[in-house]
Amino acid sequence: MLKRLCTALLLALACAGAPAADAPKGSLVIIGGGLRADNAQVWQKIVELAGGQGALIAVFPSAAQHPEQSGTSAAERLNRYGARAFVVPVAPQLAGLDARKAADDPALAQAVRDAGGAYFVGGDQARITAALKRADGSNTAVLDALWSMYRRGGVIAGTSAGAAIMSSTMFLDPPPILPMLKQGMVKDGKDVAPGLGFIGDDVFVDQHLLIRGRFARMLPVMLAKRYTLGLGIDENTAAVVGPTREVTVLGYRGAIVLDLAQASTDRAQAQFNLSNARISYLDSGDRFNLASRSFTPGPDKARATGGVPEHRGPVFFPDILGNTAVVNLLEKLADSDQQQAIGLAFDGPRSAAPEQGFEFSFTRRQDGEYASQRGEGWSIFNVRMDVRPVRMNLPLYSTAP
Repeated sequence: MLKRLCTALLLALACAGAPAADAPKGSLVIIGGGLRADNAQVWQKIVELAGGQGALIAVFPSAAQHPEQSGTSAAERLNRYGARAFVVPVAPQLAGLDARKAADDPALAQAVRDAGGAYFVGGDQARITAALKRADGSNTAVLDALWSMYRRGGVIAGTSAGAAIMSSTMFLDPPPILPMLKQGMVKDGKDVAPGLGFIGDDVFVDQHLLIRGRFARMLPVMLAKRYTLGLGIDENTAAVVGPTREVTVLGYRGAIVLDLAQASTDRAQAQFNLSNARISYLDSGDRFNLASRSFTPGPDKARATGGVPEHRGPVFFPDILGNTAVVNLLEKLADSDQQQAIGLAFDGPRSAAPEQGFEFSFTRRQDGEYASQRGEGWSIFNVRMDVRPVRMNLPLYSTAP
C-alpha cells in the first residue's frame, strides 16, 4: 500500500511539472542570433546567472569561421558587463588544432567545470557538435564538464548556432522553408542532426525566427521527430529557461511557441498539412512554463477588453513567411473585428512547382490576447493554426488592355 502511494505521489509530481531529482539546477539563455553589444538586459542576465560580478564564464567559439576573433570579442563583451570570461580553444576552424583532442584535455575540462557559465558564439552548429562529441557519439571530457556545471547550477548561453544546439535535434543543412514544406519529409544527417539537448528531449529550438520567417520550417521537423513543443527565438532576443522550466523572454522582439499536442495531419494527402496546432507570440517580459504549458503575460500587459478595433475587414497576408509577417498578422488579428486571418506562402515563378503553395489560417482566442499599457506591444497566446496545400493558376495574366 505504501509503495503504491509513493508511486502515485511521484506520478502526480511529474504531471505537475515538478523537476526530477537529477534535473539541472542551472539555467539556459537561448539567443536567437544578432545579439547586439548594447543589449544590456541579455548580457547582464548571463553574468547574473553565472554568479554575478566577477563570474567565470567559458566562451566557446566552436561554431565560428574565425574563432580567435569571435571568441575574443564575446569574452570582451561579457567582461564589460562584469564577468571574468575566458576563451576555450576548442574549435574546428582553429589552425593546427585537433578540436576533439582538445575537448578531451583534462585541464580544459576542469576549467569549464569550475566556471559559473558558458557562452557559445554563432556560426555553424555542426562545428559545435563535431568538436564536443566523439566520433562514436559519446561525450568528450569538456562536454561532460559543461553538463556537470549546468547540473550544479551554472548557466549555458548561446546565440544563433549556440541556440540551435540546445535541443536534442537541430537543423543541419535544410533547404529553404517552402521547399522543405513541399518535400514532405525530413532527412536525418542532411536537414537535421543530433544537438546537445540541454533543454531536454521534449522541446525543439530554432533561431533567427521572426526576421527570417522560420516558424513554418519547424513544423515538419516537429512532426517527423515527434515534438509537441517548439520554441523559436528572434534576433537580439533571449529565452531564459530556469530550473523549474519557466521561460522568460528578454530583448528586442520576442519568441514563438508552437504546440502540436492536439494537432493532426492527414497522411492520405501527399503534401504537407496540419490541423489544430497552436501558435503563441511571447513579447519581451512574457513567461511560458514548458512543463505546465501555461502563459503569463509581462507586467506591462493587460487582457484586451474588446474595445473599438484598429482594423476592420478581412485580415490577409500574401507572404506569411516574410520578415516578421506572422507576428504582424497575429497582432493585426488581435486588434480587428475578425475571428480568422489567412496567410499564403508561394515561391517565385522560376522555382520548382511554383503553382504549389500553402494556406495558413489563424483563428483567435480573445482570452489569450494581452495588450501593452505602455506602447504597441502584444502578447498573443494559443491561436489555432491550420495549414493546407493550395494551388495557384499559372501563368498570371494582366487585366490591363
